[in-house]
Amino acid sequence: MPPTTEVTCLDDDCFLDMFENHYTYDVPDDHSVPDLVCPACGGTELDEIEL
Repeated sequence: MPPTTEVTCLDDDCFLDMFENHYTYDVPDDHSVPDLVCPACGGTELDEIEL
């Protein structure tokens, strides 16, 4: 099963506290959280939530 990553936006003005990113089987090996943008504010300062 492809991985799921929980991510938080670090922008103080963003109302979104976290979101989940669901990957497909064909995601490149070098893809990581810095490649993402916040779906609410478009910010790029994101941090992976370690469970």
